[in-house]
Amino acid sequence: MAHLEDRDPAAVLDERAAAPTRTTAYGPDPAQVYDLRLPHPATGPVRRLGVVVVHGGFWRKEYDRGHAGRQAQAFADAGYPTAVVEYRRPGMQGGDWPGPADDLEAAVAAIRRDPDLAAGTGGPAGGPGPARPLVLVGHSAGGQLVAWAAAQPWSHGLRGVVSLAGVLDLAHGQATGVGGGAIDALLGGTPAQAPRAYAAADPARLLPGIAVVVLHARDDDVVPFELSERYAAAHHGPNVRLVDVPGGGHYGLIDPENAAFARVLAAVDLLAS
Repeated sequence: MAHLEDRDPAAVLDERAAAPTRTTAYGPDPAQVYDLRLPHPATGPVRRLGVVVVHGGFWRKEYDRGHAGRQAQAFADAGYPTAVVEYRRPGMQGGDWPGPADDLEAAVAAIRRDPDLAAGTGGPAGGPGPARPLVLVGHSAGGQLVAWAAAQPWSHGLRGVVSLAGVLDLAHGQATGVGGGAIDALLGGTPAQAPRAYAAADPARLLPGIAVVVLHARDDDVVPFELSERYAAAHHGPNVRLVDVPGGGHYGLIDPENAAFARVLAAVDLLAS
């Protein structure tokens, strides 16, 4: 294996984990599925918190949940039952906004009923036990989606969300060319051309109702640190915590081999406590 200092940061997009425990549909479209990964008893106790991973890729259809498998497996190895959500993206039927958001809502509803992940077991006489709370963890475009979710009424009951290098100010990101036209493709144009879509989708405009932990590296040259900084400034208060990661670029936060990933585990542990 290459030394970490010689490793291509974007290599994480091409690396794949072992097959998940199972894949479950939450809707009729082939993209409406989630992969479940469960902790192995030999790795330690199973945590009383479930993790839902929402992958990035600037909402482009060529970037699917495959590259989030190693990240999800690392959560499972740390004791967290974990689901990786696939969702429709622009260029796919139903993939324009609000398709990705609708899919995330439907996926979380299904995961909340999943007996191996969120639905509690082990109650009296074999009946239901306490439900396992969930944390949503989203990277890049997935960070936008989980921060959007934090402002929705249906997020009540989630333990919180963790945004990793998220696109958290869509209007500013569009104006500064973040994603090379990906924001326009998602929302149907500029803020002037699609004001309702930006009003509904832009986390910078949406007050979160649950805890949001925002992790971002200052050396990120794909999604600038300032997008997370602007989000935290817009929602200054007890619900939002900005963590300035000292290094790792855009991809270190989803690479279990990168030192930055320890910050991600710490953020999830914080919400679990």
